Amino acid sequence: MGVGLYIHVPFCRTRCHFCAFYLRIHREDQARRYVESLAREIQLYAGLDSLGGRQLDSVYLGGGTPTTLTPDQLCAILDTVGTSLGVQEGAEVTLEAHPDTVTLEGLRRLASAGFNRISFGVQSLDDGELVRIGRRTLGASARGAVGLARAAGFVNINLDLIYGLPGQTLEGWRSTLEEAIALEPTHLSCYALTIEDGTRLQVDVRRGEPVEPDPALQNAMEEAAVPRLARAGFERYEISNFSLAGYACRHNLHYWRGEDYLGLGPSAQSYLNGCRFGNVDELDAYHRALEAGRAPVAESTPLSPEQRRREAVVFGLRLIEGIDASALRPRTTAGTAEDEWQRTVHRLLDQGLLEERTARIRLTDLGLRFADSVAVELM
Repeated sequence: MGVGLYIHVPFCRTRCHFCAFYLRIHREDQARRYVESLAREIQLYAGLDSLGGRQLDSVYLGGGTPTTLTPDQLCAILDTVGTSLGVQEGAEVTLEAHPDTVTLEGLRRLASAGFNRISFGVQSLDDGELVRIGRRTLGASARGAVGLARAAGFVNINLDLIYGLPGQTLEGWRSTLEEAIALEPTHLSCYALTIEDGTRLQVDVRRGEPVEPDPALQNAMEEAAVPRLARAGFERYEISNFSLAGYACRHNLHYWRGEDYLGLGPSAQSYLNGCRFGNVDELDAYHRALEAGRAPVAESTPLSPEQRRREAVVFGLRLIEGIDASALRPRTTAGTAEDEWQRTVHRLLDQGLLEERTARIRLTDLGLRFADSVAVELM
């Protein structure tokens, strides 16, 4: 079984109105100190042999905006990962990027260092929609950044899109889809806008502007996206993710298949050897722990075999292919809690939210729309 590495880079130039991730506004001195602490964390886990001798088959730098760091800093991080933890030949190495933070020279440097997949947080290609969510970057910048990435040698290019944005219409969403398809990415992630606690968007909604996303409109947008992307050659392999053949995100598949991954950086989450643990979500506390020679872990939860099985079911059901039906069978002696869980599974089947096909259980089209509610019931 493969193992992945996620690195959280907690810096952005500005915070978008919808964003609830842990981040700081980028400053060069803070970025330098972060890179030093991250190197300590990488070496700490290497010294502990936390991966059990396994080399990484995926590396993912997310954020925040990793490309607020310089190409030299990003290359140094990847070099430390390779020398300390080991990266398999042919591993998927992803870098999240903001269109305004890349140059052709920098992208060439990154590609030469081993980054082979780039993910642009585009969100929309309509300038008015971008302004309403606090983005200073307009659509032309995103289009240009994709061209630069391709010229630098990147073949595997993802675009993140959000539907249900303030003021967005169905036709506006269709237009963004068409423009995104025309950019010829290998992968598209399409997320329904949600109002997260503590965001500027939540404050605006409470004040009455903009209005909350309309669920019926978002459903119509999803219904428009799936067949259009299919006609363009994109397979929907996960609730929000579409790829050309051979370009499904290997790193994210670790999450959905219940496989191991190590998370580094402030607020990063890990799942290793049946244990979930998460780092402190404050940069100064992150530095203090590593300067003292300690892992910056804030909480850790060993999972029982039954908990691991249930999590595998919940995350696996996000995949369009679903899960092996045998995963629904208990591996321990049935008890009150397990009997109740089995009854919940059968009820979801009876309600048409789950279905069984060729010995696999998957969400139905209706179930995909209520995936979060199904997950809550199965946890």
